[in-house]
Amino acid sequence: MPTHKIPESVLVVIHSADLQVLLIERADKPGFWQSVTGSKDMPDEPLPDTAAREVWEETGIQIGSASVAADKLRDWQLSNIYEIYPIWRHRYAPGVTHNTEHVFGLLVPREIPIVLAEREHLQHQWLPWQAAADLCFSPSNAEAILQLPHHLK
Repeated sequence: MPTHKIPESVLVVIHSADLQVLLIERADKPGFWQSVTGSKDMPDEPLPDTAAREVWEETGIQIGSASVAADKLRDWQLSNIYEIYPIWRHRYAPGVTHNTEHVFGLLVPREIPIVLAEREHLQHQWLPWQAAADLCFSPSNAEAILQLPHHLK
């Protein structure tokens, strides 16, 4: 395991067929709502594996299970490069100031049970996609949610 976070991550917009979006509230920053996010564990970890792992760790949703087929995770072929917020920069190697975030969508049944990682998140809620975008603290997360209707097939 690297001693510092790898500055390459995933953002997974979890949504239902009727465009409800799952948001989770950060435990380390109450009031900060977001989609599932997380960095690669190893430099060679495939991005879909990172996405599936982070979804499992943060929500208890297992991609590839009877509830959520593996093909419901979609790579939106969208990447954002952004400056890492100063409050989280200490997690990265000295001098690392930017992260590359890869966006995925995950279609799940609206009634799927959500089990939060208590150390990471306080609560969750489902919101209509536009309201979810408005609530996100991260501009790239909000923009990804606003693109949700364009990524439905």
